Amino acid sequence: MNSNELAVVEQDEQGTRVRFVRHLKHPVEKVWAALTENDQLKQWFAELRVEDLREGGVISFDMQDGTYEKFEILELKPLSVLEYTWAEDRVRFELYPEPQGCRLVLIETIVRVTDHTPKDVAGWDVCLDVIEALLDGRTIASRKDIWEGKYEQYRNRFAELRQG
Repeated sequence: MNSNELAVVEQDEQGTRVRFVRHLKHPVEKVWAALTENDQLKQWFAELRVEDLREGGVISFDMQDGTYEKFEILELKPLSVLEYTWAEDRVRFELYPEPQGCRLVLIETIVRVTDHTPKDVAGWDVCLDVIEALLDGRTIASRKDIWEGKYEQYRNRFAELRQG
């Protein structure tokens, strides 16, 4: 999957899963640091902060109004798996070594799809683009422009799922 491809969206009686895959030209260690070290994390998702990196630990989300939402780390396997709650949903990052770097898989498990869901999914897609750009030493001129294009595609995708 390259950054132009949409995530795979699957729905069943357990809920909705959105699965992103990126093949990155960087070792697992470097990608793991981007996901777990606050100085790097803030470059691609400024509102997130790792408070306690362990199973049962906490990642906080700055609500930008003086309050913080706390997300529990559900699974942590260093250099391999980081899964945490996201309100009532779950976000899971998996890293797999590959000959040219590593494969990054992001799975968001969504309990209830709302009109806001395509916005969030587009946001995660852009975050992955930004992680890749940062690791490559590139900058993305306008995250908003990229997000708007992806949002439109995800909005259509979720509308199709509701009709189907």
